Amino acid sequence: MTYRDAIEFLSGIQVFGQQLGLETMEALLECLGNPHRSLRFLHIAGTNGKGSVAAMCQSVLTTAGYRTGLYTSPHLVTFCERIQIDGQLIPEADVARILEQIKLHFPTTPRQPTLFEIVTAIALQYFREQRTDVVVWEVGLGGRLDATNVVTPLVSVITNIGFDHTQYLGDTLAKIAAEKAGIIKPGIPVVTAAEGESLDVIRRVAAERNAPLTVVTGGVNRTPLIGPHQAINCAVAEAALRATGLKITDEQMRSGLARTCWPGRFDIISRNPLIILDGAHNPHGAAALAAAVRAQFPGHKLTLILGVLRDKDYPTVCRTLAPLATRILCVPVANNRTAIAEEIARACQPSLAEPCHDIADALAKASGEDVLIAGSLFLIGEALALLQHSLTSEQDRRLQ
Repeated sequence: MTYRDAIEFLSGIQVFGQQLGLETMEALLECLGNPHRSLRFLHIAGTNGKGSVAAMCQSVLTTAGYRTGLYTSPHLVTFCERIQIDGQLIPEADVARILEQIKLHFPTTPRQPTLFEIVTAIALQYFREQRTDVVVWEVGLGGRLDATNVVTPLVSVITNIGFDHTQYLGDTLAKIAAEKAGIIKPGIPVVTAAEGESLDVIRRVAAERNAPLTVVTGGVNRTPLIGPHQAINCAVAEAALRATGLKITDEQMRSGLARTCWPGRFDIISRNPLIILDGAHNPHGAAALAAAVRAQFPGHKLTLILGVLRDKDYPTVCRTLAPLATRILCVPVANNRTAIAEEIARACQPSLAEPCHDIADALAKASGEDVLIAGSLFLIGEALALLQHSLTSEQDRRLQ
């Protein structure tokens, strides 16, 4: 099997969709000799900020001398971004080799594993082979029934709680918090920046499981990541790292945070003209993005290029981001869940909104203008690939 073969196979698996539950994941890992049981983890859930906190933790741990795995999703440009060690992407040959091993066990699992379950198994097998000291482990969706929830971590992290994936997690903050609190393990420290009724749920679950709880209520940003919300994310990362009990000096903490890199999150890739990329794909993320734009560029109006998935609350995203723009170029995302450009335009200020054929069309229309590209992370990946003249295939970018 080649890497291209592997990506083609994984692309085909997408038709099985999202299925929550641990039985298939546990059976698959049993066939592999339970690679997760020989690894240490920081397990990170939350509505927004999971990736940023994960990137901060990885950077600090690598700076402190730990061989550090990082597992995140989705990727922006290349699938290999999802599985990294000390900032180095998994080699394409290893993706193909490990997938070929894992496929042999599919007939023994309770059902056909989903894409996310397969990728999670690839990551665990790779991290075990590479003898990682610790793995920064991002939840895919929710927590309680997410495929990543097979591990017993050093610390459980819940960044915040907002409305997203309500069709899977519930239609109230309390229900969503209960699902995310499902990663809390007996006796294992918990760190969160959740507030209100969400925090009440997390407090209750932590108490029931005798899990020491740290609540982050403020912060100072010690990273290059931009935006007021990153100050909280930074404080969460610091608290989580301290809670692991791993040896990290104050200087290693400062230096590691200062080296954090996390593309696609208030990512200023050009200043003349100004081009900002941000994967604000839900109301909570859109509000954080709007606050960051106003703080960094007060009074500045931009051309907004916006593409979202139809199963998100995109009307609220549109209403939140539209006031930042002089005009809005609405685009479909290269994903079968995309909202069509005309739907997005209707949800924005009609006098400002214009449907476009795709991201390339929108970028051509906005050439030379100050631009904010926002919405789905799949869109951000498309934009990065175009703006950086990437040779990565469209198939890689479409793979969820």
